[in-house]
Amino acid sequence: MEHEFWHERWSNKEIGFHEGTVNKYLYDHWPELSGGDTGSVFVPLCGKAHDMWWLHDRGHPVLGVELSEIACKDFFEEAGEKAMVHPGEPFTTFRHGSLELWAGDFFQLSPEDLKRTHLVYDRAALIALPPSMRKDYVDHLTAILPEGTRILLITLDYNTKITAPPFNVSDNEVQALYADNYSIEHILTNPLGSDHPFSKRKGLTDATESVFRLTKR
Repeated sequence: MEHEFWHERWSNKEIGFHEGTVNKYLYDHWPELSGGDTGSVFVPLCGKAHDMWWLHDRGHPVLGVELSEIACKDFFEEAGEKAMVHPGEPFTTFRHGSLELWAGDFFQLSPEDLKRTHLVYDRAALIALPPSMRKDYVDHLTAILPEGTRILLITLDYNTKITAPPFNVSDNEVQALYADNYSIEHILTNPLGSDHPFSKRKGLTDATESVFRLTKR
């Protein structure tokens, strides 16, 4: 999707994809994925997710990358925290201690940027992208991550045709995208139910979320 789409969504506060709470799957499954490792965590297409504070509070340095500077500013302001802002190219950085948000294009990241990162949290990156962009996203992620990196991936699947994110990503598509370069463990699939806020908002009756642990080979 074009950059302007996301800039408009954040400018107009059309951010129904923002959870506003810590994701339950992160809470339940991160300890096993990390194995007590408090190393740096990379959060692609991070928005202003509260999950990053949760990770930071558990001792992880956190690097989030987000296209919108509005999201980065809101993230710190809504927590009542001040961030040091350093404009630059290709990223403007927002830093508070060991928590950094880089405002800019994910595809401008290099292996040097993530050379110390071995943990990734993806709740809203893959499902934010239309099918035409997902392989490019996974290919670039694979190119910049060190060998042995572990990823907690959360996906959403449904049969109704919806033309705006979050998009449906099937379990089979996860296998097709990642199997060549990652070991894949499918942890669970959970039906959302018609009373779930997302199901209600979109009129869905068949939505499910899946959780995966991936390890880059």
